[in-house]
Amino acid sequence: MNSIEERLWDYIDGNCSAAEREAIDLLLINNEGHQQKYLELLAFNREIAAMELDEPSMAFTYNVIEQIRTDYAKQPLKARVNKNIIRIIGGFFVITIATLLIFTLANINWSAGAHVNSAPVKMPELKKWILGDILQGFLFLNTVLILFLLDGFLRKRNLAKQA
Repeated sequence: MNSIEERLWDYIDGNCSAAEREAIDLLLINNEGHQQKYLELLAFNREIAAMELDEPSMAFTYNVIEQIRTDYAKQPLKARVNKNIIRIIGGFFVITIATLLIFTLANINWSAGAHVNSAPVKMPELKKWILGDILQGFLFLNTVLILFLLDGFLRKRNLAKQA
């Protein structure tokens, strides 16, 4: 496209300044070739304005979005378990258990083993433990964990079937 066409398009679209508009007005009055080009561009602009834009159907848009979602869902997670964190947590528990064992062995009265105490051994009340809130909370937590593990197992099995 040459510079006169660009100037005429700016004139038609109204994107030029007042000085440029006056210069193009004089050019159109004085030059028959530019006036003919202006009329062609003006007719072309009217044809374009009269056209209806084609739009894709709603089903097409929905299908494209769903395809993007499924492609995104198929990508593996970029999460990785850091083995150093696992080692630190395991080390903490090993050190804690070892410390408790050493503390217990150090505080045992080894000389008391020769004397037998004739006091009867008191059994704990089982009803208190069985009906207690602690046991119910423990059973609830274990039930939730079992359901969570079962869900994970079933999801893996379904993914293996789909693949």
